[in-house]
Amino acid sequence: MQTRLSLELNDAKRIAEAARLTAESNQWNVVISILDEGGHLIYLERMDGTQKGSVVVSQEKAKTAYLFNRPTKKLEEVVAGGRTVMLKLTGSTPIEGGLPLVYQGQLVGAIGISGVQSSQDGIIAQAGADYLAQL
Repeated sequence: MQTRLSLELNDAKRIAEAARLTAESNQWNVVISILDEGGHLIYLERMDGTQKGSVVVSQEKAKTAYLFNRPTKKLEEVVAGGRTVMLKLTGSTPIEGGLPLVYQGQLVGAIGISGVQSSQDGIIAQAGADYLAQL
């Protein structure tokens, strides 16, 4: 039987810090949402000046990445390619900026970013995911 890995609050804070540092270095104000291995919000950070709607959007991006175990950008590309029926998938927010968090081959959570252009959100999310990969 395989041991189930999980994110602890400190892990989530460090992942968010890596993401925030990338956002700050680009002068981008965003909301960072981190979900745990059960798909539940474990940490949320709203940078000063970020629009309030991004609080919800960042969580939805993280939830989509978690539920479908793939970057939200992949779903966005499918929709942009004409497969609009994908918009009907329950729990789907096909907008770049959400990534599953995988550690030692296991899905341990997800990160969602919202606040700037979706491609920029994706860069910030990747910084958080890359930090986890280095642990």
